[in-house]
Amino acid sequence: MNPSVPLSPLPPSPAPSVAAPARPLLPWVRAPRRTLAASLTVGVLAEVLLERARWGLGFPLLVAVLVGALAWLGGREGWQRARPNAWLLAPLGLVSVFVAVRDSSWLLPLNVMTAAVLLMMLSHFWAAGRVARLGLTDYIVVFFGSAAQSLLYPPVLVRDSVDMRGLKTHSRLLGALTRGLLLALPVLFVFGLLLESADGIFSSTMQRLLSFDMDLGTLMSRGIGVAFGASVAAGVLGHALRRRATKELGDAEVASATPRLGLIEALTLIFAVNALFFVFAAFQVAYLFVGDASSPASGYTFAEYARRGFFELVVVASLTLALVMALTRWTRRETRVAQTVFRASTSLMVVLTLIILSSAMRRLSLYEDAFGYTLLRVHTHVFMVALGAALAWRAVTLWWKPERFAVGAFATALGSVLVLNFLNPEAFIVRHNLERSARTGGSLDTEMFFDLSADAVPGMVQAASTLKNGDQWRLETVLREHQERLAQRDTVPEWNVSRFLARRALLRTGAWSAPASVGSN
Repeated sequence: MNPSVPLSPLPPSPAPSVAAPARPLLPWVRAPRRTLAASLTVGVLAEVLLERARWGLGFPLLVAVLVGALAWLGGREGWQRARPNAWLLAPLGLVSVFVAVRDSSWLLPLNVMTAAVLLMMLSHFWAAGRVARLGLTDYIVVFFGSAAQSLLYPPVLVRDSVDMRGLKTHSRLLGALTRGLLLALPVLFVFGLLLESADGIFSSTMQRLLSFDMDLGTLMSRGIGVAFGASVAAGVLGHALRRRATKELGDAEVASATPRLGLIEALTLIFAVNALFFVFAAFQVAYLFVGDASSPASGYTFAEYARRGFFELVVVASLTLALVMALTRWTRRETRVAQTVFRASTSLMVVLTLIILSSAMRRLSLYEDAFGYTLLRVHTHVFMVALGAALAWRAVTLWWKPERFAVGAFATALGSVLVLNFLNPEAFIVRHNLERSARTGGSLDTEMFFDLSADAVPGMVQAASTLKNGDQWRLETVLREHQERLAQRDTVPEWNVSRFLARRALLRTGAWSAPASVGSN
């Protein structure tokens, strides 16, 4: 070997290849058997508590069981991770309880849908993330995304809980047990007939024990109901207890968009809109708040002036909120002076919009003073207050933590639902329409009272003795209609505070004696 020739280094030996663990196509849940057992329990309870003519106490009980199962399955570690979002439990508990308090056909679906949204939010943020970090559209994405992803978990839990190899191992034993049961059935049938003929007491006892209805249709519907309830519970529990592989919405703050609109262009738009709003707001303040607004503007009836102007002004306020949000997201503000000028001009736009929204509320108040309250008008009032609160919060977040506008808007929506429940719109309508009738001396419009629920009955009973002959007769007719609706007694899962108070108010008048099926309820 020639020492002057350098030796070429040996090629490195290839390292053993280690395949990266493949990410499962379907989600993985820790403790699948316990989760499946809890889901089946919730499914049975849902069928027992909610398969009723009316919903009441059963709904908050079911929600409490579902949240309790989530806390039990998640354990101490899960609760520590969920603590930053635990405030969702407060509105969830309140809207669930109000299902057993209010009887209104308007509030029931609103409360149930709000509870569903909060459950999806709680499920998504149980393991990680913060609700406050979501953007405005992210709330919609999280709700529908979580609902869609929850559909994957029922088959996953069944797959991970059932040991198919164990079933194959014990297949001989299962087959032997099946054959033994088939042999025992005819023998038990013959001996049962003989023993039943031998003793009358034994015969009557066995007949009572075996006297159940084997309606196949009912059994199938019950089974489908249990399966559906268990699937929903499995989706919520599985999605909450999932093992996260990637970052999800709410794990980090919303990324700011790349500004594309120049400051001069944005300020031109803002100043033009502010000038238009200022002129309009000046007219509204002069007429509706300072001048005599006891009659509509010239050429308009009350209905035309209030309804036409109201809807247009609400649309203007909604579009302004969207415009401020878009300008805040897309306008370039490269210096502190530019940031201050932009914030001040957009804040002025919000203030002027609040004046316009106040004008819309004033128009609606004029209409209500003339024609009274309805469910649509009361709900619209609350919506306008919520819209005004969202606008005010937008002005605050222009100067302080702009990324927190979305959670404030979400909290405002939850607050409006709770305000409606605490307000009790139907009792509010009865009380204020009666006061308006007494104040104006006009007749009471009782036609709408037929469409109200048990929420309004105590107020109508209290007012029946104070009305004039014609109004009293019409109100008593309405109360007789409500008596027929309340004649059937509520079961425990159906029990509702408003229906209980309505029955008690009717019983105290002495004009209605409770049927035997009603009892003390």
